[in-house]
Amino acid sequence: MSKKITISPITRLEGHGKIDIILDDDGNVSDSYFQVVELRGFEKFCQGRPVEELPRIMPKICGVCPGAHHMASSKACDAVYNVKIPEPAVRLRRLFYNAHMSHSHLLHFFALAAPDFVPGFDAEPAKRNILGLIEVLGLDTGKQVMKIRGYAQKIQSIIAGHAIHPVASIPGGLSKSITKDQIDEIKKMSLEMRDFAQVSIQLFKDLVLANDKYMDMILSDTYIHKTYYMGMVNNKGKVDFYDGDIRVVNPEGKEFVKFKVENYLDHIAERVEPWTYLKFPYLKNVGWQGRVDGMDSGIYRVNSLARLNASDGMTTPLANEAYEEFYSVFKTNIVHNTLAFHWARLIENLQACEDIVDLSHHKDIGDPDVMTIPTDTPCEGVGVVEAPRGTLYHHYKTDSNGIVKDVNLIVATAQNNAGMDMSVRRAAKNLIKNGASDNAILDQIEMAFRAYDPCLACATHAMPGKMPMEIRILQNKQILRIIKRG
Repeated sequence: MSKKITISPITRLEGHGKIDIILDDDGNVSDSYFQVVELRGFEKFCQGRPVEELPRIMPKICGVCPGAHHMASSKACDAVYNVKIPEPAVRLRRLFYNAHMSHSHLLHFFALAAPDFVPGFDAEPAKRNILGLIEVLGLDTGKQVMKIRGYAQKIQSIIAGHAIHPVASIPGGLSKSITKDQIDEIKKMSLEMRDFAQVSIQLFKDLVLANDKYMDMILSDTYIHKTYYMGMVNNKGKVDFYDGDIRVVNPEGKEFVKFKVENYLDHIAERVEPWTYLKFPYLKNVGWQGRVDGMDSGIYRVNSLARLNASDGMTTPLANEAYEEFYSVFKTNIVHNTLAFHWARLIENLQACEDIVDLSHHKDIGDPDVMTIPTDTPCEGVGVVEAPRGTLYHHYKTDSNGIVKDVNLIVATAQNNAGMDMSVRRAAKNLIKNGASDNAILDQIEMAFRAYDPCLACATHAMPGKMPMEIRILQNKQILRIIKRG
């Protein structure tokens, strides 16, 4: 029975982790553990540095979501210096950040998630990747995906100096504005981005929602967890990626709490387990009841589905129509279906692209007034944005000279750690029977955590720089199979 299985290509996530699946005497799953074995060092080695350096350092945490760390860090620095940035700077930061959201959402859906549906989880492993996807959808669609993602990266580089290593956002605003020629270029790109965002949602409807097999999966008990949800909302209760209050709803969809970002420690606590380097954040005012869901468990989820659940709608017209259709399909006011993260992600992409159109056409975009010189003595500040993967907290404390004394980061993937662990366990229990675990079953188990778009480098940051993944299946403490990737 024991044999080695190699799954190729490597698993579609960013970072280094493994899953232990433990079988009972009958070959059924008794438990599983989603393990993160990396170690992050950013909170420690940022101590002793001038705080204004952090918006340039923090993007190095991850090459996939540097824009989120750049913005959260900049906002934390604004708070450290108690400085209000000019409105033209707010618009440019938002323009940059919407482009970042779009690039990341398109990357995850088309390169990492969509191959589970096209060509599908039961396809040959060598086909379950971006090339297999393009083989089905056609080369023109593949080129369009790369073109539009390139536009999003270009907008980030225009505003922040570089798409992957942004530097322009600083305490008090931005180091520069943008020129008329750059504005005209962004305007042109933005219209194509908005159009493709609508195409992407239609592709999801045609390829996933219209497929009975996939809809059965999405609606099945295998991929459902009834948790709390957290997301940032504006003053109208709508999804906001850049600024607002943090809203939490309970598993019935009712508001549990809404708080200012600087008060996050009043509501979030973190639990440590010995078998993983990644902590388990939970709602302090509900409590930790273990890796279980339900009203009495303090486990909550973040990311695209959570943001939609925690909000009263989207801020742009086309995205809001898609939001209303989303809930009409599920016929409920709160969606617990984990695979629905993918659809929600594409709805958010549409909002981001609509915002890029609106902001690039704003009459004052390009205004040179993008910087307020900080004058207050630095002390302490919290900066929060909705990263593509969920709510991201940066909390800095400095001395009176602005030298960093303490850094606390609570990233989105960490907040989804308990959700991912529960999702993997439920999928494994429902899918592995009598020891049966072929490639299709293993990929369906991976789909349970892949829906969260995890970024384990953000969550823990690996010092060795390697990104393998290992799944071990055990029976009576004996290893039956080891699946290695990377």
